[in-house]
Amino acid sequence: MRTNIEERAVSLARYIVENRATVRAAAKKFGVSKSTVHKDLSDRLRRINESLYEEVKEVLDFNKAQRHIRGGMATRKKYKGI
Repeated sequence: MRTNIEERAVSLARYIVENRATVRAAAKKFGVSKSTVHKDLSDRLRRINESLYEEVKEVLDFNKAQRHIRGGMATRKKYKGI
C-alpha cells in the first residue's frame, strides 16, 4: 500500500505543476481531501523526489500569494450578480 501513496503523491505533484492547479482543484480531481494533498506534497514528496517537490513548492507559494485576490474577485462576483 505504501507504493500507492507514493505514486499518488507524485501524480498530484505532476498535476499541480503541469496545470498550475490549486490544492483544492487537485483534491477534487483525485478524489481526496485537501489535507491529504497537503500531506502528500509537503511531507511525502520531499522524501520521494526533491526536485519535483521544489517545482510544486513554487506553484503552491504563487497560489498562496494570489489567494486574497481570488477571494476578493469571488466576493465581488457574488454581490454583483455575475
